[in-house]
Amino acid sequence: MTRVTRDFGDTMQKEAVPAVSSDVVFTSSRFPNYRIGANNQIMETKEDPKVLSMKEVVARETAQLLEQQNRLSVRDLASKFERGLAAAAKLSEEARLREAASLEKHVLLKKLRDALESLKGRVAGRNKDDVEEAIAMVEALAVQLTQREGELLLEKAEVKKLASFLKQASEDAKRLVDEERAFARTEIENARAAVQRVEEALQEHERMSHASGNQDIEQLMKEVQEARRIKMLHQPSKVMDMEHELRALRAQLSEKTRHYLRLQKELARTKKGGESVPQFYELEGTETLGSYLEIQPCSDIVPEVSKCSIQWYRVSSDGTKKELISGATKSIYAPEPFDVGRILQVDIISDGQHITLSTTGPIDPAAGLGTYVEALVRKHDTEFNVVVTQINGSHHPTESIHVLHVGKMRIKLCKGKTTIAKEYYSSSMQLCGVRGGGNAVAQALFWQPKQGYSFVLAFESERERNAAIMLARRFAFDCNIMLAGPDDRAPLGT
Repeated sequence: MTRVTRDFGDTMQKEAVPAVSSDVVFTSSRFPNYRIGANNQIMETKEDPKVLSMKEVVARETAQLLEQQNRLSVRDLASKFERGLAAAAKLSEEARLREAASLEKHVLLKKLRDALESLKGRVAGRNKDDVEEAIAMVEALAVQLTQREGELLLEKAEVKKLASFLKQASEDAKRLVDEERAFARTEIENARAAVQRVEEALQEHERMSHASGNQDIEQLMKEVQEARRIKMLHQPSKVMDMEHELRALRAQLSEKTRHYLRLQKELARTKKGGESVPQFYELEGTETLGSYLEIQPCSDIVPEVSKCSIQWYRVSSDGTKKELISGATKSIYAPEPFDVGRILQVDIISDGQHITLSTTGPIDPAAGLGTYVEALVRKHDTEFNVVVTQINGSHHPTESIHVLHVGKMRIKLCKGKTTIAKEYYSSSMQLCGVRGGGNAVAQALFWQPKQGYSFVLAFESERERNAAIMLARRFAFDCNIMLAGPDDRAPLGT
């Protein structure tokens, strides 16, 4: 005889009833009793206050089985129960497959409960209790499903409320960002306008300061000149005494310089062979910018200088480069700024004899001339008083004062309000010291504004003449023009 166990109930639950989720929490070890009322509402039924123990249940089941022993065997009963359970599972599965697509979850659970109710009437004993327990589980699942749907509805409402809140917050944030962006743009425009106003104010202040500074300098120069004039008026004797002393000192310095040069020449002659080498000519003059050099005969038996062929050259201090000075064919030559730092050499040809003379050393610059020119460079235009001695190589008899304007872009020669010549710096313009003439050669320069038009201008002093040459060449160099004499090939910036 085979003992009937609870495995049949477990099999029924696995095949006919879906597994219960682990999230379901039960308050007791068994399902409570529920029933479905009107409108498919789940109603709780009152439990039997008398609960049988396991021992009593086993005894009652044993008695029932003994009563049925004469009618059916346990094996036949188990076979019929299994067939009925399989049929119920088949019917439940068919119903689920037919109606699952269209029925809601509650209706599906109700169908399952009805199927179990119908099954309950077909079984008896322990199996019937298992079916009732399954029905209770289905009812509990319906309750749990109802609660879960209620929670989901609440969560959905909360999520919807949160989404609405976030949407409103996003719109508020976007509005605030737009307002801040517009405010920032306004602030940036105001800042740009303020910066532009400050720049304009600074530029205006700089222009006013520059104009005021120029006026102050001009006023100061006028005051200094007026002070000097007043001083000369009140102390004429003292000023004249100082001028006489300066002239005397200059004369002494010139004399000592000539004596020094004579000693140097005698020393050089001694080194070459002393008195055995005859000396026909020699160079007289100070070897410095602002003076002039003159060829002098050393005896009465040599030909006159005017009857000799003469040509001056400039030689580099190391003697490696020799340049012909175009037009320098006279016995007198005044060094110009190109000659500073170079040795001057002259060739004398007479009666087949070739005599070469040279300075004892490089030409020295004039004291204070560089500083004076640097001060003139700061001006836009510098005026020099001159006298026109030649025009296009012809002597000009008038001795009226003209004004030579040396500017940053051009040179202009005027007489009063009349412009005699005005030309911009160009490759056809020439400017250099006069290469030959009388004792005033150190104060004269040659200026060719354009091809076929030239002047010889005499300045008030050697210093003014050399300053005009250096200033004009400086401005021409800034315009990428080499301003020099005829056929000069001196490098730029000399």
